[in-house]
Amino acid sequence: MKIRLLLISIVYCLAACKSKDAELSTLEKDLPKTNSIDSTLEKSLINAGLINVQKEIPEIIVELKYSTTDNFLHADVYGDLTNAYLQQDVAERLKKAYLFLQVQHPDLTFIIYDAVRPLSIQYKMWAILDLPPGQKEKYLSNPKKGSIHNYGAAIDLSLAKKNGAPLDMGTPFDYFGEEAEPQLESKMLLEGKLTSAQINNRKILRSVMQQAGFRQLPAEWWHYNACSRDEAKRLYQVIE
Repeated sequence: MKIRLLLISIVYCLAACKSKDAELSTLEKDLPKTNSIDSTLEKSLINAGLINVQKEIPEIIVELKYSTTDNFLHADVYGDLTNAYLQQDVAERLKKAYLFLQVQHPDLTFIIYDAVRPLSIQYKMWAILDLPPGQKEKYLSNPKKGSIHNYGAAIDLSLAKKNGAPLDMGTPFDYFGEEAEPQLESKMLLEGKLTSAQINNRKILRSVMQQAGFRQLPAEWWHYNACSRDEAKRLYQVIE
């Protein structure tokens, strides 16, 4: 009788362990992908002297849209990269902007959608974008001319609550339409396509970024350059 009970106990334990292993396997599949310094792309960014932005500003949120399919290309072009990298001085400038934000709106933080974008990735995106060459430039910089992103001196970002909830900016990131253009905000307000609250959220972001010396791209509320293209060529090397 004791032996039978022991055998039943062993069988039960084995079944429970197998069930637990299956449960863990399912959980692992559901977990978001995490980045590793073993990533070839991330190693190349570090070797190029770029800085992990969260090392400078641990409180910010990083959600690289091009490491997902939630972008205008509907393609993951970064693979397992989940950290945002910038030139050292650009990251330090972003930290100044964050400190300005904390003084004015301590309940908010930055959420980064894209930072450095290697030129090889720019070429990959250019190839994926299924449009005639004359129309592609409306949505993406021609890699032959390059982008300030390719130097690690441009950043795409928004604002979020400290709990991670993004603020309403009127359009999603990567939205290509008049509603996304800062230069047309007054027109969009009059036409009822943007609200004053949405524009005010953009103004908060614009204010702190400009105080830190960033320049907003007129057609994209989320895009900020640390310098001009000519300055980038003079100050930095293209990240291949």
